[in-house]
Amino acid sequence: MQTTAQLTDKWPVINYDDWKDTLATVHLWTQIVGKIRLRKMPWLNHSWHVTLYVSPDGLSTGTVPYQHGIFQIDFNFMQHQLLISTSTGRKEAVELRPRTVADFYQALFEKLKALDIDVSIYTLPSEIADAIPFEKDEIHRSYNAQKMEDFWQALVKIHNVFTRFRTRFTGKCSPVHFFWGAFDLAVTRFSGRDAPPHQGEAPNMPAAVMQEAYSKEVSSCGFWPGSEQYPHAVFYAYCYPVTPTFSEQAVQPAGAFYSQEMGEFMLPYEVVQQSPDPEETLLAFMQSTYEAAANTGHWDRASLECDLSHLENAYGCFK
Repeated sequence: MQTTAQLTDKWPVINYDDWKDTLATVHLWTQIVGKIRLRKMPWLNHSWHVTLYVSPDGLSTGTVPYQHGIFQIDFNFMQHQLLISTSTGRKEAVELRPRTVADFYQALFEKLKALDIDVSIYTLPSEIADAIPFEKDEIHRSYNAQKMEDFWQALVKIHNVFTRFRTRFTGKCSPVHFFWGAFDLAVTRFSGRDAPPHQGEAPNMPAAVMQEAYSKEVSSCGFWPGSEQYPHAVFYAYCYPVTPTFSEQAVQPAGAFYSQEMGEFMLPYEVVQQSPDPEETLLAFMQSTYEAAANTGHWDRASLECDLSHLENAYGCFK
């Protein structure tokens, strides 16, 4: 049976307080899976090798190499299972239901062992203050299937807008990917120039990793579901290095604002969700904040930007 989320083109309502316990638990589950990918993948610039990806079912590691070929781990938020598949044809599953992080961790590594996937991870969560090692976390145990599916459906719609935005740039640009450290979906453009050493830090995150992630000038947009400190789902946009006049730039839509505390432009998810045209509203935010970064940072926009719409008609000859 199809759910309401599958049958409508409307963007789902995301209310932090309605699913914060599920969010906290699933965030930690994604960290476990993400750290497995981190250990098995060769290092890629800006830690792009650790991310997850929005999939037709939920979130996926994509293909990961191991001693017998490749494997993949998928959060399926329609059937509410964690699925592990290998190139040897073997598969295992872990049920997504109310269960502790420790129980999920144990179940997952038992399945990996059964599939002869040899991997171990550093079990302290990243980018979380006062973190509990995964194997000892008996506190986080919530899972509301409908709320999790709603959030994933929001990610699907956001992913498509981010993908559309990404096509307007011929310079270096990241994939549209999901960072499990902060539990956010992001896409980042690069000016092509080196950046000064980054001085920021995050809990349980080596300084060298942060510095490599921001070793080049960037303009980045993303979506984040909120936290106890800021209990609202929000789109964000920032640049590094931050130019003195970045915060003073006019951006769209009307609901967007600059947060001095966060050092970035923000747009509440509900502004987009309630808009007559959510896709165009979000694109306006992404484009105007990118222009704020590129113009104040003196990027070579003529060389970095592109319009490939004419090729869509050219490729029509092959359809």
